[in-house]
Amino acid sequence: MKQVEIYTTRYCGFCVAAKRLLNEKGASFSEIDVGEEPARRAEMVKRAAGGRTVPQIFIGGRHIGGCDELYELERSGKLDSVLEG
Repeated sequence: MKQVEIYTTRYCGFCVAAKRLLNEKGASFSEIDVGEEPARRAEMVKRAAGGRTVPQIFIGGRHIGGCDELYELERSGKLDSVLEG
């Protein structure tokens, strides 16, 4: 399975939903809490081509987007193949 990185904050419902879906898929992920590590927010914005909201999700180094985009991949039946590579 590809490496998954997710930028989050502690009180973000969309972050919780995205992590729940990834857990249901059995995908391990590294979580970067930009609320706890504010210096990492600039890194997130740069990697996400200007995306400032959380979550920002990367699978295999590729920017997927946020929670809505992750769930759209699932609805379209493409998330498993993206995770597997």
